[in-house]
Amino acid sequence: MKAHKNLHIAIIILLFLPSISLLAQNSETGYEPQSRILFIFDASYSMDGKWEGDSKINIARRILIEMVDSLENLENVEMALRIYGHQSPVPPQDCSDTKLEVPFAPNNASRIRQKLRFIHPKGTTPIAHSLELSAGDFPPCSQCRDIIIMITDGVEACDGDPCKVSADLQKKGIILKPFVIGIGNDPLFKETFGCLGHYYEAPSKQQFREAMRIVITQALNATSSQINLLDTEGNPTETDVNVILYDQFSGKVRYNMIHTLNSKGNPDTISLDHLSTYRILAQTIPPVSIDSVILTAGRHNHIGLDAPQGSLIIVTAKGSKLYNTEKILVKQAGMHPTINVQKMGSVEKYIVGNYDLEIPVYPLIYLPDVEILQSYTTTVEIPEPGQVNFVSRSPGYGAIYQIDTEGNQNWVVNLRSGLTEQLFNLQPGSYRVIFRHGNVKSTMKSQIWDFTILSGRIQTINFK
Repeated sequence: MKAHKNLHIAIIILLFLPSISLLAQNSETGYEPQSRILFIFDASYSMDGKWEGDSKINIARRILIEMVDSLENLENVEMALRIYGHQSPVPPQDCSDTKLEVPFAPNNASRIRQKLRFIHPKGTTPIAHSLELSAGDFPPCSQCRDIIIMITDGVEACDGDPCKVSADLQKKGIILKPFVIGIGNDPLFKETFGCLGHYYEAPSKQQFREAMRIVITQALNATSSQINLLDTEGNPTETDVNVILYDQFSGKVRYNMIHTLNSKGNPDTISLDHLSTYRILAQTIPPVSIDSVILTAGRHNHIGLDAPQGSLIIVTAKGSKLYNTEKILVKQAGMHPTINVQKMGSVEKYIVGNYDLEIPVYPLIYLPDVEILQSYTTTVEIPEPGQVNFVSRSPGYGAIYQIDTEGNQNWVVNLRSGLTEQLFNLQPGSYRVIFRHGNVKSTMKSQIWDFTILSGRIQTINFK
């Protein structure tokens, strides 16, 4: 185990534990989460050291009590207190010396103040272990915003690795980016704790108090932002799509919203938590996304995604309704996966580009490289079908073929077995049907009929 270092520094680590998908909303959405703040306080023996005319623990507890006072009467805020290094003196070194002294509860600020006033420095500094246990200090809550603030005067004194613990918890979606405030000018401090998150230097008590105020302000206040869905000219004119914000580290959904433009035609202003690094996905067809989005607190953030769109509609000539129930498979040009199934006659928006269409009529229509242009509706019209009705005295087996201009026979569809009458919608052209009654056990008695389909016409073929 590492020896405890009596450094004349202090750090505050702010970690967010997102227990819900929507971390924060403004009053317009009707959703206001509960913010729960867990203080982790260092009471190791080095906190008894002197700093600016007093002991470090006296300065730290006074400033922490000031913070508790300021938070006590805030709506939708609860607090709790975990302390380490206060139960077992050193030597020997007790790396399990950490305890939740005041659990979360309404109106418990007086209990936190009372506990802080009567703590005496004794033991070691198990930072990593305290962070690990703190994840379990928050009772289950579906609409809570969970915050950790750690105050300590030294680096990890046990075998733990706080940076690794923090990174692991972030990847699991338990915590977000921390804030680190260092009292003093030790050059090793930033190097040691910079991996935990945002670092602030505070060489005096006043700067320490101001840094804590900044941390709390940033922790409890959202950041003004807007998401710009850009057209081909780079203007934020696209809108009305679902936008999803994922935490980049954990992959969990932080925000879900339908993008809109405000009354002035600009992207609507939204409030976001700047502590996350985001992957933002706009659910266009196909979706577009941007990774590693970092927000800057204290200013209005513009987030741009290239999302130029045009529209596509597939219709039948002469307004025929025979294909009204058909659904078209849409793929990006030259690519295999289907990205959308579009109903015949409906209008869908797509990202500007070329698309391959498969229209599941008889015969199958394949249209490659259909171009979608910005703010333009591409209309694809297919011929009006005709109909053929097959009638037989008994069920049988058969298949329909299309005869192309070179006389080749191309399979279209098999007849449905077990029926004596069946109707098919077919595209205009020349066809052949081969049929055998099911009760006829001679292959050579298969029947062959050639016929022509005309748009809007129906004909009947009676099998002998």
